[in-house]
Amino acid sequence: MIRGSLVFPNGEILLKKSSEAAALPCGLLRHLAIMIYDAFVVISLLMLATMLAMLAGFGGRMALKDPVYTAYLLLVWFLYLAWCWHRGGMTIGMRAWRVKIEDIHGHRPGWKASLVRFGISLISAACAGLGFLWPLFNADKHTWHDMVSRTRLVRT
Repeated sequence: MIRGSLVFPNGEILLKKSSEAAALPCGLLRHLAIMIYDAFVVISLLMLATMLAMLAGFGGRMALKDPVYTAYLLLVWFLYLAWCWHRGGMTIGMRAWRVKIEDIHGHRPGWKASLVRFGISLISAACAGLGFLWPLFNADKHTWHDMVSRTRLVRT
């Protein structure tokens, strides 16, 4: 593997320009700190979404037991992340820890890449967090959702 290159699961190799290779990847501890910081925002949004659902007459719903309500909460969670990634390249937690998200060309990810990243991150977490721990085994410090969505977190 060429240092400063990005290798995707399909074997495709992207050679980065020297300026792209100079971007420092977000390390595991910083990534975890961002997730904890953003968890407070996401939990607040999910509580607000639950309140709105209750006011609309959908009280008594339980996440993970009611598929429609679970999908509603996942949509709220996804919209927060994707909107932040698409608009400014950072969530609130990413701003605090000086990290931005970018695609393989150095641009903010689109809605499709954000959806793929979100979906694969759920799978990463469901596999006992192995997808999030993958940077420990990957020279470029990429998680599963980085590799599949063709995005990455870099320090600013």
